[in-house]
Amino acid sequence: MKLKIKIDEDVYEVDVEIEEGGAEISAGGRQPIRPSAAIPFAPAVAPPSAPPPQAGSDRVCRSPIAGIVVRIIVREGQQIKVNDSMIVLEAMKMETNITAPFDGVVKSITVAQGQAVQPGQVLVEFE
Repeated sequence: MKLKIKIDEDVYEVDVEIEEGGAEISAGGRQPIRPSAAIPFAPAVAPPSAPPPQAGSDRVCRSPIAGIVVRIIVREGQQIKVNDSMIVLEAMKMETNITAPFDGVVKSITVAQGQAVQPGQVLVEFE
Protein backbone atom coordinates (compact mmCIF):
# COMPACT_ATOMS: atom_id res chain seq x y z
CA MET A 1 0.00 0.00 0.00
CA LYS A 2 1.41 3.43 -0.94
CA LEU A 3 0.85 6.49 1.25
CA LYS A 4 1.93 10.10 0.83
CA ILE A 5 2.90 11.79 4.08
CA LYS A 6 3.59 15.51 4.39
CA ILE A 7 5.80 16.69 7.25
CA ASP A 8 6.20 20.46 7.30
CA GLU A 9 6.85 21.21 3.61
CA ASP A 10 8.46 17.83 2.78
CA VAL A 11 6.34 15.17 1.08
CA TYR A 12 7.31 11.51 1.51
CA GLU A 13 5.97 8.57 -0.45
CA VAL A 14 5.73 5.57 1.86
CA ASP A 15 5.25 1.90 1.01
CA VAL A 16 3.45 -0.04 3.74
CA GLU A 17 3.38 -3.82 3.64
CA ILE A 18 1.45 -5.77 6.26
CA GLU A 19 2.65 -9.31 6.87
CA GLU A 20 1.16 -11.99 9.08
CA GLY A 21 4.10 -12.00 11.48
CA GLY A 22 4.77 -8.28 11.45
CA ALA A 23 5.00 -5.26 9.21
CA GLU A 24 7.63 -3.62 7.05
CA ILE A 25 7.54 0.09 6.40
CA SER A 26 9.94 1.90 4.11
CA ALA A 27 10.03 5.58 3.22
CA GLY A 28 11.39 6.78 -0.10
CA GLY A 29 14.00 4.03 -0.47
CA ARG A 30 15.35 4.43 3.06
CA GLN A 31 16.12 1.51 5.36
CA PRO A 32 12.95 -0.48 6.18
CA ILE A 33 11.61 -0.32 9.72
CA ARG A 34 10.57 -3.68 11.17
CA PRO A 35 8.26 -3.37 14.17
CA SER A 36 8.53 -6.22 16.65
CA ALA A 37 4.79 -6.95 16.51
CA ALA A 38 2.13 -6.67 13.87
CA ILE A 39 0.46 -3.30 13.56
CA PRO A 40 -3.00 -3.64 15.09
CA PHE A 41 -5.94 -2.29 13.14
CA ALA A 42 -9.03 -0.95 14.87
CA PRO A 43 -12.31 -2.36 13.58
CA ALA A 44 -14.57 0.00 11.67
CA VAL A 45 -16.91 1.86 13.98
CA ALA A 46 -20.43 2.74 12.92
CA PRO A 47 -21.24 6.45 13.02
CA PRO A 48 -23.32 7.60 15.98
CA SER A 49 -27.02 7.29 15.38
CA ALA A 50 -29.92 9.35 16.61
CA PRO A 51 -31.17 8.55 20.12
CA PRO A 52 -33.68 5.69 20.13
CA PRO A 53 -37.31 6.79 19.91
CA GLN A 54 -39.26 6.79 23.14
CA ALA A 55 -42.76 5.42 23.65
CA GLY A 56 -45.41 7.46 21.83
CA SER A 57 -42.85 9.39 19.79
CA ASP A 58 -43.64 7.93 16.37
CA ARG A 59 -44.98 11.29 15.08
CA VAL A 60 -42.10 13.57 16.11
CA CYS A 61 -38.69 14.60 14.85
CA ARG A 62 -35.93 14.64 17.48
CA SER A 63 -32.60 16.40 17.39
CA PRO A 64 -29.75 14.01 16.54
CA ILE A 65 -27.16 16.40 18.07
CA ALA A 66 -26.71 19.15 20.62
CA GLY A 67 -26.70 22.56 18.99
CA ILE A 68 -28.33 25.94 18.47
CA VAL A 69 -31.41 26.45 16.25
CA VAL A 70 -30.19 28.72 13.45
CA ARG A 71 -33.21 28.61 11.14
CA ILE A 72 -36.73 27.19 11.18
CA ILE A 73 -37.79 26.44 7.62
CA VAL A 74 -41.27 24.92 8.15
CA ARG A 75 -44.40 26.38 9.75
CA GLU A 76 -47.31 24.82 11.59
CA GLY A 77 -49.90 23.30 9.25
CA GLN A 78 -47.38 22.88 6.42
CA GLN A 79 -47.51 19.67 4.38
CA ILE A 80 -44.04 18.10 4.15
CA LYS A 81 -42.47 15.15 2.37
CA VAL A 82 -39.78 12.80 3.64
CA ASN A 83 -36.30 14.44 3.56
CA ASP A 84 -37.69 18.00 3.27
CA SER A 85 -35.51 20.43 5.26
CA MET A 86 -37.26 21.57 8.43
CA ILE A 87 -34.70 23.10 10.80
CA VAL A 88 -31.03 24.07 10.63
CA LEU A 89 -28.91 23.47 13.74
CA GLU A 90 -25.41 24.78 14.37
CA ALA A 91 -22.93 22.71 16.34
CA MET A 92 -19.20 23.45 16.52
CA LYS A 93 -19.53 26.09 13.76
CA MET A 94 -21.06 23.53 11.38
CA GLU A 95 -24.65 23.73 10.15
CA THR A 96 -26.74 20.55 10.09
CA ASN A 97 -29.99 20.25 8.14
CA ILE A 98 -32.69 18.41 10.06
CA THR A 99 -35.01 16.76 7.55
CA ALA A 100 -38.47 15.25 7.77
CA PRO A 101 -38.36 11.56 8.75
CA PHE A 102 -41.64 10.89 6.88
CA ASP A 103 -44.47 12.56 4.97
CA GLY A 104 -46.96 14.48 7.08
CA VAL A 105 -48.35 17.79 8.33
CA VAL A 106 -46.47 19.89 10.89
CA LYS A 107 -48.59 19.97 14.05
CA SER A 108 -46.25 22.09 16.17
CA ILE A 109 -42.69 23.37 16.30
CA THR A 110 -41.37 22.96 19.84
CA VAL A 111 -38.21 25.09 19.51
CA ALA A 112 -37.40 28.70 18.64
CA GLN A 113 -34.61 30.31 16.65
CA GLY A 114 -31.54 30.81 18.86
CA GLN A 115 -32.59 28.10 21.32
CA ALA A 116 -30.08 25.48 22.47
CA VAL A 117 -31.23 21.88 21.97
CA GLN A 118 -29.96 18.54 23.26
CA PRO A 119 -29.77 15.15 21.51
CA GLY A 120 -33.17 13.46 21.58
CA GLN A 121 -35.09 16.69 22.21
CA VAL A 122 -38.33 16.97 20.21
CA LEU A 123 -38.06 19.63 17.52
CA VAL A 124 -41.24 19.11 15.49
CA GLU A 125 -44.50 17.21 16.13
CA PHE A 126 -46.63 15.88 13.27
CA GLU A 127 -50.36 15.23 12.86
